[in-house]
Amino acid sequence: MTDTSIDRLGTEQLRDRIAAELERTRARTALLTDVVDDADLMRQHSPLMSPLVWDLAHVGNQEELWLVRDVGGRPPVRQDIDDLYDAFKQPRRDRPSLPLLPPGEARAYVTTVRDKVYDLLDRIRFTDDRLVADGFAFGMIVQHEQQHDETMLATHQLRSGPAVLHAPPPPEPRAPVGGEVLIPAGAFTMGTDTDPWALDNERPAHRVDLPAYAIDATPVTNGQYRRFIADGGYDDPRWWSAAGWAHRVQADLSAPMHWRRDGDGWLCQRFGRWAPVRDDEPVVHVCWYEAQAYASWAGRRLPTEAEWEKAARWDPVTGRSRRYPWGDDDPTAVHANLGQRHLSPAPVGAYPDGASPLGVHQLIGDVWEWTSSAFRGHPGFTAFPYREYSEVFFGDDYRVLRGGSFGTDRAACRGTFRNWDFPIRRQIFSGFRCARDARPEESRP
Repeated sequence: MTDTSIDRLGTEQLRDRIAAELERTRARTALLTDVVDDADLMRQHSPLMSPLVWDLAHVGNQEELWLVRDVGGRPPVRQDIDDLYDAFKQPRRDRPSLPLLPPGEARAYVTTVRDKVYDLLDRIRFTDDRLVADGFAFGMIVQHEQQHDETMLATHQLRSGPAVLHAPPPPEPRAPVGGEVLIPAGAFTMGTDTDPWALDNERPAHRVDLPAYAIDATPVTNGQYRRFIADGGYDDPRWWSAAGWAHRVQADLSAPMHWRRDGDGWLCQRFGRWAPVRDDEPVVHVCWYEAQAYASWAGRRLPTEAEWEKAARWDPVTGRSRRYPWGDDDPTAVHANLGQRHLSPAPVGAYPDGASPLGVHQLIGDVWEWTSSAFRGHPGFTAFPYREYSEVFFGDDYRVLRGGSFGTDRAACRGTFRNWDFPIRRQIFSGFRCARDARPEESRP
């Protein structure tokens, strides 16, 4: 086989992969928007969230801007709506008052854009230009739509009314797991230079040297968190930072979002259904301040972003950083709770095949995990393809979350993927695990 034939085969495989990811992603978008009527699509269910129909047309508009117009050089489909679906120009609280495309028109618009993208995909040459090399722009759009799908899933969690989403329960525990794992001192490679669809804030790869530390083998569970509540953790300012305590008081926090007391126990609401809180599931819908207060109460702390990533990726045998805790292969149903396959976190111990080489479990999927780190660029960071994707968010206002949740798709999740949000946010599928500095006797070789 000639080099030209090999290149042609690789190009066709890349085209097939992109087409499959676009189709799979759009099927999820359709599921999330077809299960409710038009009035529900147009309604704003929380000032923190957009109407579902805004998200629907927004993903189409981004696809048009980047693929149809920029990569393809084609005429605009609907240039008149660009400002309506610009997330920076239109705050979420104001979006219901905008002249949004009604559901039928929004669906027709995203279909027209997708048809033009498929036509472009049949003809495009994947040159060395960074925007199209390895299909980057297509991968960026897949990830963008999947991120909005997770946002729409969070909107469904905030809906009032009967349940409309259904999924089988997650698997039961397959292995007993708990306690903490000691991560030895030393350097590891953080970030990536090689993942073709990695976003700008995941780059570049760089060496980070960390002292020894211990990290929880699993995310903090409901049962563990209930002990914090029972011990008066929400009423004791000793455990809270000054900003955290001020927020706890102002927001009247007393338990994770969507919990309510039921006699001596607790119930939680998921997508319109109430059920008893299960003690062996990771706690979800807690903000950074709550996570920080729990860690302080437990005599521990939140891990730094680098500590989280070393625990998730570093292989002590080879000394290299893996793409995922289990290796470089894409996630499957035995590795992690991803992709809205289930509508809740899985009990700890449900995914032993997804553990890291050092035995840290459920780092990918289930719940986004708060870290102690503010959101900043890696050393040598370069914004690409636009500053507004991540650089404009750098600073002390946002805290980094890692690992993905049960609502995160595999295309938008890997060991280097970085999420960020305000420390008061808890409508997202957020949990955490704790860490601590290693004791002197643990640090010795």
